[in-house]
Amino acid sequence: MTEPRRREKLRPAELVGLAALVAVFLGGVIFLVTRDLVLSLLFFGGTFVFDLVVLAMLMLAVTPNKPADGEAPPDTPHD
Repeated sequence: MTEPRRREKLRPAELVGLAALVAVFLGGVIFLVTRDLVLSLLFFGGTFVFDLVVLAMLMLAVTPNKPADGEAPPDTPHD
């Protein structure tokens, strides 16, 4: 079995970083508008969790699955 490449190992960190970046932006905007630190922290946390869930669902939709037992791989022509 081959070792995963560096890009494959860093993919989860990229997704968490992207979710954190969006959450920091929204938390900062809420803080600048309301000047309420607790409200901005609530929006930061909620946005971070929501973004992680949405990005995980999108990655599941994009990532190709292995063929089931007995099925031909998608590269081979069908009989």
